[in-house]
Amino acid sequence: MGLIRATRTYVAETWQAWNRFWFNPTDPATFALIRFLAGGMLFYTHLVWSLDLQAFLGPQGWLSVDFIRQIQGNQWSVWSLFFWIEQPWLIWCVHIFALGVFFCLMIGLFSRTTAVLAFLLAVSYAHRISPGAFFGLDKINCMMALYLMIGPCGARYSLDRILRIRRGDTRDAPASTTANLAIRLIQLHMCIIYLFSGLAKLLGENWQAGTAVWWAVANYEYQSLDATWLADWPMLVGLATHATVFWELFYCALMWNRFTRPLSLWMAVIIHGGIALFMGMITFGLAMLFANLSFVAPSTVRRWVDPFASRAARMLTG
Repeated sequence: MGLIRATRTYVAETWQAWNRFWFNPTDPATFALIRFLAGGMLFYTHLVWSLDLQAFLGPQGWLSVDFIRQIQGNQWSVWSLFFWIEQPWLIWCVHIFALGVFFCLMIGLFSRTTAVLAFLLAVSYAHRISPGAFFGLDKINCMMALYLMIGPCGARYSLDRILRIRRGDTRDAPASTTANLAIRLIQLHMCIIYLFSGLAKLLGENWQAGTAVWWAVANYEYQSLDATWLADWPMLVGLATHATVFWELFYCALMWNRFTRPLSLWMAVIIHGGIALFMGMITFGLAMLFANLSFVAPSTVRRWVDPFASRAARMLTG
């Protein structure tokens, strides 16, 4: 009887912990900050397509629609609005509409609606340019847009919030179950990304030899800042290479421990900041850092952002 009672208690406590992990209401500050940053990244990265829109998205562009359908096997699971648009003027209309949606998501205007539209449009762009120009940045953009649909991403740091204040609703944004759910999904998604990235690196000869960081920074195709001085510091190159693999493999453990989380977040800043500065992948490095913000507590976000947000809100509300 004692064993049965102990088992029941353990199961009940485990179930309660599971529910707290996923469904405990949380301050939406972190979620709202991610909306602002991810929305800005969506707007900027899709604005770039405007430089040669027809070459990227036109039916007879660098990768024609017929070619993409052929290599994708005409699967309905691979969907893009641009598969069905042929007129250049209509492609421009859809593109301008999409940029408006991404901008509204960034500033937090009609956030719940624009979050859904932003996801559908981001996926539409990604499937149209794949595989020719479909990189990690596009995947992270789509991932972030997906989870922004789940919770009240415009609860804070948004025009939606300012409009509520102007209507007389000065109450603080309430704790949200769906905000917590969305943040948890981003966190777990990041753990999976880093785990499989680390496992893939274990199979690479340069990663095993400890030279991968050198080959990355010495590649003139990607080099933005000269780091070839690392050739004189082979031990530093080896340490950076193996530390990167270790961090990616154990990210899913380091981030859940409150003592190792700050160190792991600083490792994210160093690694993705290094990618941005030395390899020219500024947008990808920033997008990964934005996703890592999901592990920053709402209280910390409010301490950083609220003074600026309050000042901006007072200016806009008069």
